[in-house]
Amino acid sequence: MSKLHQKVALIGDGAVGSSFAFAMTQQGLAEEMPIIDIVKKQTTGDALDLEDATVFTAPKKIYSGDYSDCKDADVAVITAGVPQKPGETRLQLVNKNFKIMKSIIKPLMNSGFDGIILVIANPVDILTAAAQKFSGLPKNRVFGSGTSLDTSRLRVALGKKLEVDPRDVNAYILAEHGDSEFAAFNEATIAGKPLLELTKEEGITQDDLAELEDQTIHKAYDIINNKGATYYGVATCGMRIVRAILRDENAVLPISAPLNGEYGEKDIYIGTPAVVNASGVKRAIEIPLTDEEAAKFHKSAATLRQIWDDAVAEDAKN
Repeated sequence: MSKLHQKVALIGDGAVGSSFAFAMTQQGLAEEMPIIDIVKKQTTGDALDLEDATVFTAPKKIYSGDYSDCKDADVAVITAGVPQKPGETRLQLVNKNFKIMKSIIKPLMNSGFDGIILVIANPVDILTAAAQKFSGLPKNRVFGSGTSLDTSRLRVALGKKLEVDPRDVNAYILAEHGDSEFAAFNEATIAGKPLLELTKEEGITQDDLAELEDQTIHKAYDIINNKGATYYGVATCGMRIVRAILRDENAVLPISAPLNGEYGEKDIYIGTPAVVNASGVKRAIEIPLTDEEAAKFHKSAATLRQIWDDAVAEDAKN
């Protein structure tokens, strides 16, 4: 992936997709970026708008593309899907977006694409598994944004609470990117010091942390209720993941990764820290969990498995 010309194909040019394209342009990542969507006027307009920004960032060939343009792409980023509505859970989106994912993967693979697929559409854990199933690519080369956004929200909240830079907060949200996720407070640290020791010193109680966790998990609903959708945060998470791929960083990021025995689970995509580089997911990293946290993780995995089984059964009927 260290070649001089890198190409990232964006599939889906809604609010998340266009925000991702803007983030990629601002960071000067990839020299070529076709934007693909059924609404060609949107992709044409965005490409024309984004190319004006390259004068101030870095040269980039940005254009309204088609699936045929994905043949030699290093990464295909899929943001296409029906957006989450106020009062709707991410898992309620599954049947609608399962069909959309299937309609995307077929022409993508027919183009000759042989790169890495990053899914940024909800429910991300289920749709990532669907993308891998339909594409037939190795599991390490198909993964999702997972709990990257949730983890960033947790770090922001803890940073505000403790008055420290959120970049210096080492804490993760684990499991489903959805209502069954949880904060791994027992393993969190700041400057190597256990978070729970620091919060105790600051007079922050377990109830305070529970409230903060709940606010973090449901922050998406607050954003959706106020502005209709979330896109800046998750698009930036997507850019960060792609940067790790293109620059072969071996970055540890909380993504929707395939498990192979970690946490006692296998054959499932779920939110966990993982090492991301030019090959995709190098490996998932299992965080040591308390018995209570492990129970939450397994319960979340069971929820995802049930939804997956139902989605596959529904798809088989069509």
